[in-house]
Amino acid sequence: MNLASMLRLISLAAIWGGSFLFMRMSANALGPAYLIEARVALAAISLLAVAIYFKRSLPLIAHRKHFFIIGLFNTALPFLLFAYAAQTLPASVLSILNSTAAIWGAAIAIIWTRTLPSLKAVFGLMSGVIGVIILVGVDKTNLGDGSGWAMLAGVMAACCYGIASNYAKNAPKISSFNNAHGSMWMASLIVLPLLPLMPMREEPTLTISVSVIALGVVCTGLAYLLYFRLIEDIGAASALSVTFLIPLFGILWGNLFLNEQVGWNTVLGAVFVVGGTMLVTGFSIKSFVMSRTARNES
Repeated sequence: MNLASMLRLISLAAIWGGSFLFMRMSANALGPAYLIEARVALAAISLLAVAIYFKRSLPLIAHRKHFFIIGLFNTALPFLLFAYAAQTLPASVLSILNSTAAIWGAAIAIIWTRTLPSLKAVFGLMSGVIGVIILVGVDKTNLGDGSGWAMLAGVMAACCYGIASNYAKNAPKISSFNNAHGSMWMASLIVLPLLPLMPMREEPTLTISVSVIALGVVCTGLAYLLYFRLIEDIGAASALSVTFLIPLFGILWGNLFLNEQVGWNTVLGAVFVVGGTMLVTGFSIKSFVMSRTARNES
């Protein structure tokens, strides 16, 4: 991996780790529906601007069923669930729960394909479950009332990502950019009917407005562009390593900007979750370094 790709990888982890910070800052005031509608709409508009600049057409109508499924399970549902959880849980915990997406993806694939998991995958699944139990069951004084439901929402959000990843393996062959672009417009339509049911609680302040803009434009629109560039440069498997870095930044930003306390359970839970994710996905640091060295030499 060259320096430019490494910087993109770290930047993407920092941006996606920051998304939980921005949700934490704005979820209580705006409520889940208004926050996520603003997020996906801003992301869709940002990606539309990019599509116009590069003259990329979007087959939204032709593949409307596909974009609806991706928009529902990869965007609208997980974003709403994380926004609900962000009303209670610290950004650090949210980012760790997000990392269980790969574990959910592997668990769902076992049922989907009816194949027996490897021993390494079994240990990875067990490690992820233990990590979540540590986060849920220890040091509840750092979490607010209703933290149990919030934890469940965060876990189910990660499960949605697992469903989406398994669907994508047999989905129509559409470019990654169009998948992101189309899913944002569909997510906007899916969330829109929820606005009257989940009203805004407060008028957004300047800080909240800036947080929402950053969440939509930077943490969603720009982040997708960085991610797709990484896939082109280093491959999908290597780009997955961003998953392991997101909790580090989620913990860091929450501590620096929201004064969130980082207890031993947060660190230990993160170790189990990230370690489990590495086992389930078959990610090996040694293989990763060797493959990047071989690519650079060639």
